[in-house]
Amino acid sequence: MLLYYVRHGDPIYDPDQLTPLGKRQAEAVARRLARYGLDEIYVSSSTRAKQTAAPTCEILKKEPVVLDWTNEDYAWRQLTVKNKEGRVFWGFGDPETKKLFASEELGKLRFEWYRHPYFEGTQFEAGIKRIQKETYAFLESQGLKFDPERGGFTEQFPNEKRIALFAHQGFGLAFLSVLVNIPYPQFSIHFDVSHSDLTVIEFEKTGDLVIPRILTLSNDAHLYGDGLPTKYNNRLYI
Repeated sequence: MLLYYVRHGDPIYDPDQLTPLGKRQAEAVARRLARYGLDEIYVSSSTRAKQTAAPTCEILKKEPVVLDWTNEDYAWRQLTVKNKEGRVFWGFGDPETKKLFASEELGKLRFEWYRHPYFEGTQFEAGIKRIQKETYAFLESQGLKFDPERGGFTEQFPNEKRIALFAHQGFGLAFLSVLVNIPYPQFSIHFDVSHSDLTVIEFEKTGDLVIPRILTLSNDAHLYGDGLPTKYNNRLYI
């Protein structure tokens, strides 16, 4: 199975929608995905994610399946911190939390990193466990059951589909960390996804174990091909 993870295009967060640039990005990624086709299309319940998926659904004549649990609003309530000035940041975006995420102290806790005293009274544990539970259930519907002792998936039935999920950055970093079995703090500070970019995960069978591999992360070739700006999160040309 190939899973295409697509972050929504350039957004306006309030009201929730795409900018004109975001709509052009959505059209560009649709033309790219149409080259090889998709068997199934899944989408967050947010408007910006639905608008990003719409051109792909139109070209491929596919009805999207809405996965409400991928909506970023839920992750924002659980995987964020408030600084001394009262501003709210993703954990990976707050300087103090980011330094802790990178520390050997937290790294030693591995997949129980949320038990560190720093996270007492926060929703981090509930948030990551919610995303883990929903992710594993979704993959099991695709014939892949997670084996925690072996760190991979067992195949319940063959699946050669190409599927896409259109969602978000903050949710996506947690989702992708679950897929590849890397603790969320380390994954979220070392990897990122930009607007409309494509992350492709191959669920490769190795003997009797399926081990997900990220083949390309936040790839923006479709933007370059369409002559659109390849500006990472509207901040840096790459």
